[in-house]
Amino acid sequence: MFALLLSLSVCGRPPLNTRIVGGQDALAGAWPWQASLHTSSGHFCGGSLINNEWVLTATSPCNYLKKKKTFLILNTLNANEQSRSVSEIIKHPGYIISTNDNDVALLHLSSPVTFTDFIRPVCLASSSSTFFNRTVSWVTGWGNIKTDVSLPSPQTLQEVQVPVVGNRQCKCLNKNFASITDNMICAGLLEGGKDSCQGDSGGPMVSKQGSLWVQSGVVSFGKDCALADFPGVYARVSKYQSWINEKITSNQPGFVAFTSNGTDDDLAINCDIVPAITTTTVATTATTTVALETIFTQKLLVNFAINHKETEK
Repeated sequence: MFALLLSLSVCGRPPLNTRIVGGQDALAGAWPWQASLHTSSGHFCGGSLINNEWVLTATSPCNYLKKKKTFLILNTLNANEQSRSVSEIIKHPGYIISTNDNDVALLHLSSPVTFTDFIRPVCLASSSSTFFNRTVSWVTGWGNIKTDVSLPSPQTLQEVQVPVVGNRQCKCLNKNFASITDNMICAGLLEGGKDSCQGDSGGPMVSKQGSLWVQSGVVSFGKDCALADFPGVYARVSKYQSWINEKITSNQPGFVAFTSNGTDDDLAINCDIVPAITTTTVATTATTTVALETIFTQKLLVNFAINHKETEK
């Protein structure tokens, strides 16, 4: 319990944050949980620091990970960076390569990092979290700035704001491209122009609740980058609270229940592969039953009155 309280007291609070494709340079220390996975060839995917010795990333790029040949840099290209080798790789056992379902993995660092203003963990969305359509989200990474166009020197960390796209709408948009499951969360502009891209895989998508930044997604896949009507697809972090806590038994990450305001208008979306929700059926049936009972009762009363009058005659 003490470790959990400690994690919650630290996670998701970037001291230096006062506030990809279509993105902008991030200020130093704005996203202190952002990690860069490297080989001798350089950066190949992202991740997020979730406590002082574990990083959350995606399974798909981890197919290239080799414990003795992969290292991780926090706060890269900054004098305050810290580098660690990866001592253990835990891929989600339910990962399906053909669909990218359950695209999450955990990396155990060779030694704990020291928290500073530039290096801190992110809070994770708990299993009870809700991210309604259009929830404001931020994605960060060093990936391509266009399809097959690398981030130019000096390779400053990029940040981009994208809204959540509800799963029902995302399924309809992706029906001829990919299968969207409940283990995924989508985000992006329907008109395109802003998105994560190659090289951003494994990195975090976060939303702010009060003073805390909460990670909702892990960059997973998409159709090229920033195309209209093809939002990016992320592993839904809230689906993996039990699995993460099962694998990290001490100093567990800080999980926070993110709660969306208002109503979920994604529930009104339907298409040929996403049938409409008929939540009014029961209520309509109940109303009809009550109405019929009322009419029947009224008829009985009328008949009684008529018979009673005839009896009086």
